[in-house]
Amino acid sequence: MDRLKLSRIDEELESSEVAALCFLCCDVVSRKRLERIGDAKQLFLRLEEKGLLDNPVFLSQLLHTIRRADLLNLLETDSRQPEETDASPVLSTYRVMLYRIYEDMTEENLKNMKFLLNGKLGRRQIEASDTALDLFAEMEKAGLLSDTDVNELLATLREFDQQLALTVQLYKNSMRPPHSHTIQIPLILLFISGTLMFIICLCGCACEDYALTHIPRGLCVVINNESFRGLELSNRGGTQEDAKALRKVFYSLGFDVVIHDNLTADDMRHKLKELSRRNYSNEDALVVCVLSHGEQGCVFGTDEKKVSLRELTEPFTSKIAPTLTGKPKLFFIQACQGSGYQGGTVPCPPRPRNEEEVGETFEEDAGPVYGETVPWDADFLLGMATVQECKSFRNTSTGSIYIQELCKQLTRSAESSERDNILDVLTRVNREVGRGVYLSRKQMPEPKYTLTKRLVLKFVR
Repeated sequence: MDRLKLSRIDEELESSEVAALCFLCCDVVSRKRLERIGDAKQLFLRLEEKGLLDNPVFLSQLLHTIRRADLLNLLETDSRQPEETDASPVLSTYRVMLYRIYEDMTEENLKNMKFLLNGKLGRRQIEASDTALDLFAEMEKAGLLSDTDVNELLATLREFDQQLALTVQLYKNSMRPPHSHTIQIPLILLFISGTLMFIICLCGCACEDYALTHIPRGLCVVINNESFRGLELSNRGGTQEDAKALRKVFYSLGFDVVIHDNLTADDMRHKLKELSRRNYSNEDALVVCVLSHGEQGCVFGTDEKKVSLRELTEPFTSKIAPTLTGKPKLFFIQACQGSGYQGGTVPCPPRPRNEEEVGETFEEDAGPVYGETVPWDADFLLGMATVQECKSFRNTSTGSIYIQELCKQLTRSAESSERDNILDVLTRVNREVGRGVYLSRKQMPEPKYTLTKRLVLKFVR
């Protein structure tokens, strides 16, 4: 590979990014050969020795994983994308999984992890570990962690962060059992705005669908907060259009729709608790939509008090609502999840502003920012209007960008002859919302799910 291009990439990488690249390469270059590497140029020499830079594919994977896709243009030798062959080296899904945990681990979580590993690792090893990647490396040296044994890591993470533990659990579920005679199932990892998603490809096997046999299919509850009583949060113009759109589409999909306007935080909790006591034996699914202001990990009641995402979903776990066991529980949240903005990278010269943007009024569904995890019980889907730490947008006349696109794509799927899974629908929502520009900013929705079957929604009314 062109040394000049590699040198330019080296100049753009920070020392922490070089350390991350070294960690990701531990399965293709011996750990001893990676020791004392001080810059990317030294790493590139090690990769060249292994023939890993004969084409740009492996380096492209590395840069994508550490979220430095901005450097990929330096690898292009002509206008075509690099070709990948069956012989091309592929990054270990195990290493990438560990890197995603490192990315999402807070300083507090790192301290917790060190404390829990005290006694299993030496004191010197723990004190020398400045990052989670360092700890993972020490665990590997001590025989506590490998690509075929993640049990110690899983047990440790479960003590302080269920979302990080879920990432490991999903990786573990994808591993082939020892001495198994079953066919290896390929694993695809998708990274969407910082979220790690595992999809198991069952080639040639029919995926089971959730049973939708009752009329009505179930209940769709919409909590629509428009008018706020305090001084910090503004009223949410346009939200009535979202409520109308949700009522129309979910009624047509066979759900009874109930809309609750302007609930305080306690009112929201009370309604959800009341809803969890319902007998769902003769219903197939539950849908809850929350339209409000929010910040990371929570939404606001009209009294400007917080309700965590966990408080929204926990009442409907199988432990608390047993008649919902094995049935899909869909939550769609239109609210900001922080005060940041989603940026965008343009692969070609920017287009002029769409005419439809001119004269439109957008607002942000933002509150003042912190964190909460999502329940990981089976058969939940949580559709967020935006990724964590970012704002979502709402047109004050026509409704929110996310909810309007969600209803549009649900309608398209319901009327189609194809049997689209709900995840296919949400992928299209991501694509269409991601294409837009709002107040000169971008927005990217984020679905999170523990669904165990396909969910196909068709109009029945």
